[in-house]
Amino acid sequence: MPPVHWDLAVVGAGPAGAAAALGALHADPGLRVALLDRADFPRDKACGDAVAPHVLDLLAQVGVTGLLDDRIPVGRLRLGRGGLTAERPMARPAWVVPRRVLDARLAGAAVAAGAHLLRHRVRGLGQETGAVVLDGRIRAAVVVGADGAHSAVRRALGLPGGPRALALRGYAPVPPGRRGAQVIEFGTRHQPSYAWSFDRGDGLANVGYGETLRTGRTAPARARLIERLQALLPGAAEGGRQWVGHHLPLSTARWRPPPGRVLLAGDAAGLVNPLTGEGIYYAVATGIAAGRAAAAACRDRRPERAGERYARATGRILLPHLRHTALAARLARGRHAVEAALRASAADQRVFDDLVELGLARGRLTPALAFGLGRALAASARPTGRNREPA
Repeated sequence: MPPVHWDLAVVGAGPAGAAAALGALHADPGLRVALLDRADFPRDKACGDAVAPHVLDLLAQVGVTGLLDDRIPVGRLRLGRGGLTAERPMARPAWVVPRRVLDARLAGAAVAAGAHLLRHRVRGLGQETGAVVLDGRIRAAVVVGADGAHSAVRRALGLPGGPRALALRGYAPVPPGRRGAQVIEFGTRHQPSYAWSFDRGDGLANVGYGETLRTGRTAPARARLIERLQALLPGAAEGGRQWVGHHLPLSTARWRPPPGRVLLAGDAAGLVNPLTGEGIYYAVATGIAAGRAAAAACRDRRPERAGERYARATGRILLPHLRHTALAARLARGRHAVEAALRASAADQRVFDDLVELGLARGRLTPALAFGLGRALAASARPTGRNREPA
């Protein structure tokens, strides 16, 4: 590794890290930016692979366009639970892109913008006058930790973790009934949980199952996760391969980035949507914001103020949304709210669109969504004479 004092060192070259490099270099192309990752690209990463159109909007702001022009968009979303189904076209189509492809393209875009992609696994972090030092040898004015759910940068800062989910992902042939759609089936026994099948457009689907981990309980084994996937989406795992499990650090309403020269983005910051497990939008949004904050702080020769700049920017971007997703996640622990959301979405495209926005990007609990949920809950509370399962 060249003995350079970097303006910005980004730990992790996934979507959050590549976005941080892009955000910084778009603001100031003359910055010396190191993009550090322990792996060579392309490399696999456990994920649902769903890329919301909002991600491409953000990337266009930092000069990256046409990233997925050769991929087939998916325009329909099917949500279900226990026989209830809401299937509608999404307001804007999404993409299902293996992380092996997406991350390599994003890292390549960062390199094209001027970042130096270096293979290095960061294990330690220290701070001295005027710099942050990684592993005793890499010095930078500002560091962005974008190294995932088990972030070494986060541990070095001594920051506590939050709630987590566990998910298992594989790739399997798409059955005819699930082609051209993203399918989510919510669990009826282990709540909150869901199974998914996301058509990639090439004959295969990203399939998996995830559930929130409960404190003090043993995490289910891989075989049990596949059983739960098959129970919710029969046949989804048949012919499956490349099964990989991973932890998801779920966001809360109390998220606050720390001040100083070290910033956290994406999964390393504990930013995964607690409703859907979506993390790529958060990763790119916070990565770009972190890179811009670092560039502005270096421009003003006040790199120690990067954290304050980042907190202000992300507060505007995320805090109202995180409060709404935290409330919605609490409501979703009970079956009544989930079923009401499905009924309301099936009856009204506006409710469906607002629910998708809440789960994929910066959406909130809108009046249309709240009214639809309330109306569906009131209808379900009327006596029907049927025995209903316990929550």
